[in-house]
Amino acid sequence: MSAAADFLKGRLAGARPIVAMVLGSGLGDLAEWVEIAARIPFAEIPGFPQSSVSGHAGEILLGRLAGREVLIVSGRVHYYERGDAAAMRPVIEAIAGLGIGRLLLTNSAGSVRQDIPPGSVMIIEDHIAFSGMNPLIGEASDARFVGMTSAYDPDLRAGLAAAAETLGEPVFGGVYMWFSGPSFETPAEIRMARLLGADAVGMSTVPETILARFFGLKVVAASVITNFGAGMTGAELSHAETKEMAPRGGARLSRIVETMLQEGAFDD
Repeated sequence: MSAAADFLKGRLAGARPIVAMVLGSGLGDLAEWVEIAARIPFAEIPGFPQSSVSGHAGEILLGRLAGREVLIVSGRVHYYERGDAAAMRPVIEAIAGLGIGRLLLTNSAGSVRQDIPPGSVMIIEDHIAFSGMNPLIGEASDARFVGMTSAYDPDLRAGLAAAAETLGEPVFGGVYMWFSGPSFETPAEIRMARLLGADAVGMSTVPETILARFFGLKVVAASVITNFGAGMTGAELSHAETKEMAPRGGARLSRIVETMLQEGAFDD
């Protein structure tokens, strides 16, 4: 068990979260739905990274959501902050060390399809690691050769879709393409992404998915669409727009996740 997992285990006070959730840019509102038992800043946890991005709180929340025990990672560290694709490895390793077998990843993303407008929720069915980076580079063991055929667990994806249907919330399914950031994509890159089969683009999630599969976690992920990709509207993109738009779709995603917990989609 890592030092971080050992530290967090001491703060669990016997709680057994059934799922860990990573909240992306502007999606911290889900944390407001949690009946919080403990709030632990990254700075207090051995080996945890520190985020330099506005909209990422950088703390662990332990508590209950929809009557179920959960662990919330409020904020993440991105590849573009330090050029380290494995920046979130201590966090994912700690989650696995606590015996939590399921991970929900969320992010804000740009749509490359006119029929997936801002405010939409997209269940990630697969990804394209366009950045070319991989968080397992440098891993010495043969465990680094991780199979990614079912990177996003089919049963958990079905559970997320079923929860949305229960609420009457329309959701999309699609492929997420990871760009390194921090600059936004160009119109030419958005056209390329569409041609390669992407439905949304963003700067996170993929490294965490790879790390989660390396540590044996089942993954489900969803994007809140905050904007159309560059060149699709003629408007320039900004992080301020992401933070402004994310809570709108984030509220919908929060309701879906709560229903997913109520319906037992994360249960063994």
